[in-house]
Amino acid sequence: MKELRLDDPESFYNFLRITPPMFDEILERIASFIQKEDTNYRKALEQGVKLAITLRHLQQEIPMPPCNMSSGDTWEDVAEEFLMRWNVPHDCDALDGKHVTIRKPPKTGTMYRNYKGFFSVVLMALVDADYKFLWIVVGGVGSQSDAQIYNQSELKECLVDGSIGFPPPSTLPNDVKDSP
Repeated sequence: MKELRLDDPESFYNFLRITPPMFDEILERIASFIQKEDTNYRKALEQGVKLAITLRHLQQEIPMPPCNMSSGDTWEDVAEEFLMRWNVPHDCDALDGKHVTIRKPPKTGTMYRNYKGFFSVVLMALVDADYKFLWIVVGGVGSQSDAQIYNQSELKECLVDGSIGFPPPSTLPNDVKDSP
């Protein structure tokens, strides 16, 4: 991890989906909580390695839809739940971003400063009608809008190329024209 971080920050970001300065910020905040002591039987893992393993694991735990849907669920099932629960027809998911407050990383200028006036990273999530995560991305800088993060996301690529598997257009209630 140290070599990857120093020699190829772009690959470091690609592997953990977090920049080296943001990794340092998180590690600084949690290091005392995840520190273990060496024993006669084993040497404790470094806190940075533990954090990297956790971040990598979280990426694998929240895959792109429809892989994250419960066994047998379809987008039509999700849309039906939106209609029944929220009275919103023809909806397969809800997408939004949330600014998570951070301390300003060194030498980043105003990159992490958001429109609300504080420093943040953006967590963007796609959820079903029960608020279950279908997809997340963390790490957009605070100065980015939701639209900018979405336009750079894997989610948009899947929607554009059709690989997400949304159902074909059909009619809305009390309408005769098909809608996507």
